Amino acid sequence: MNFKYDFTVKDVSDAYDGVVGVLWEVLMGEHIHVGGEKETERLAKKLQVNDKYVLDICSALGGPARYLAKNFNASVLGVDITKTMLDKANTRTIKEGLQDKIEYRRGNALDLPVSSNSMDIVWGQDAWCYITDKSRLIYEAVRVCKQKGKIGFTDWILGSTPLEKEEADTLFEFMIFPNLETLEGYQILLEENNCKVIEVEDLQDDFAIHLKHYLEKLVGMKEVITQEFSAELYEIAEAGVKAWKKAAEEGKVSRGLWIAEKV
Repeated sequence: MNFKYDFTVKDVSDAYDGVVGVLWEVLMGEHIHVGGEKETERLAKKLQVNDKYVLDICSALGGPARYLAKNFNASVLGVDITKTMLDKANTRTIKEGLQDKIEYRRGNALDLPVSSNSMDIVWGQDAWCYITDKSRLIYEAVRVCKQKGKIGFTDWILGSTPLEKEEADTLFEFMIFPNLETLEGYQILLEENNCKVIEVEDLQDDFAIHLKHYLEKLVGMKEVITQEFSAELYEIAEAGVKAWKKAAEEGKVSRGLWIAEKV
């Protein structure tokens, strides 16, 4: 079933301007995606980002951008819609002396403030699930990529086991997701936009393991989160992560990786 919810880019931006961004950084670190630096390293090696010009769509706190600049000598352009995320990303980038390697622009992933055919690599990690129109998103990613350039990303997706409407309501509302693609769905969108798909990987088992780890970490920080934020926020977070962990273990939600070349 193709679930769709009325969450807008403003809803997501407002959430990450507030406590949501802080909470996810507490659980995941400044990369704010499953697997942290290890997964950034893995994707970077697959895409061979050394000395390349990389566009990070939904760059958030800029953790991956700084990692690519420091460890792969990449030049990175990060685009994000959330002002707080961009402000923090800029501050941290300057603190690390990487402002000559990294630029951030505020913009919508569905209308990227980036010239056509300008990027060696288009990059995304676990954030395109927030974008309302996945077809337009892939169109834009391909538009700004150079011919023979690479598009590589990971994202949260629907799994192979059907998800019931009531379960979807809980999961999507907690994460503020307007919709989710499937493993095959992203592959089709890439192929429809003049891309040769090189690799597709279902990361569902790893996804379930990480959600278990995040739940354990969250429970271990109950007192801190309750004191610094509120008991209500902790209860919402625990219920939400538990629901996602259960759905991942049942194969109802997953996470995927895609590598493609613009032809």
